[in-house]
Amino acid sequence: MPRQSRLDSPGTLHHIMIRGIEGLQIFQDNQDRDDFLSRIRHLVEITGTRILAWVLMDNHVHLLIFSGQQGIVKFMQSLLTGYAIRFNQKYSRKGHLFQNRYKSIVCEKDPYLLELVRYIHLNPLRASVVKSIEELDRYPWSGHSVLVGKYKRPWQEKEYVLMQFSDEKRRAIQAYRKFVEQGKDRGRRPEFVGGGLIRSLGGWSQVLSLRSQGVKFDHDSRILGGRDFVADILREAGSKLKRQLKNEEREVLTDLIIKKICHEKGVKEEELKSGGQRRKVSEVRAKVSYHLCHEWGIPMAEIARRLGVCTSAIAKAIQNLEAVE
Repeated sequence: MPRQSRLDSPGTLHHIMIRGIEGLQIFQDNQDRDDFLSRIRHLVEITGTRILAWVLMDNHVHLLIFSGQQGIVKFMQSLLTGYAIRFNQKYSRKGHLFQNRYKSIVCEKDPYLLELVRYIHLNPLRASVVKSIEELDRYPWSGHSVLVGKYKRPWQEKEYVLMQFSDEKRRAIQAYRKFVEQGKDRGRRPEFVGGGLIRSLGGWSQVLSLRSQGVKFDHDSRILGGRDFVADILREAGSKLKRQLKNEEREVLTDLIIKKICHEKGVKEEELKSGGQRRKVSEVRAKVSYHLCHEWGIPMAEIARRLGVCTSAIAKAIQNLEAVE
């Protein structure tokens, strides 16, 4: 299966996950951890990457970042390549240190930033590396200890995160710590691995009935956000990315868009799909075709088949709508 391209532009919020190959411990001692963090500090200075949250576990790492002007690729390549070379030299080993490529999820800021900060920083407590919030406060290998003032890491965006809670430092720390404590019993949050396509279709409530009918489709694990956010990201990524949707996904997406626009315009789906020629039906057909083609990269021939007309009719409908807009 071909690799999917990274979704990135300066200032994009990313949740990044790095794992050791075959569960290998990528940190054998505190010297390794210090080396990894020193590399982050150096790269923050030269790339403008902003680190909001982080945690070093024995065999994996979580980072929550705003990408710099050069994006995340250079930052991550420099970080992982440099660390792997030193690690292999230190422990007289050869070969890959990290499992496949690092995983990066583009995240919508407003609903998810603080949730992700909390989720990432609670990793040591969920894994029983520490036994309480009080121990987590003093745990040096997580950004949580920086936010509560126990450690100083100037490269971490401490003030930015705390200002989400209060403009007054002491109150901000108290509110942040309470927020973290309230999430300690939530366990793993599988929704934080992405799910962009599902959210772009309007959430689980709109697709559960389709799944009960045996329709199967994957979600885009590179994106975490609401429908509009996902649409914007995919629009920026271009039609090449959009055409990577599988057949089942395209069919589900097409049906939902037809249903939505027909409902808004008061046109019956049956009339639209049977090639009806009323002016109102033609207007709906043009809008549906434009949306599927330009927003999602669905081929005109496929749209024509679903709407009961020829491909040239779809092309003309889209052309007419473009001329108006």
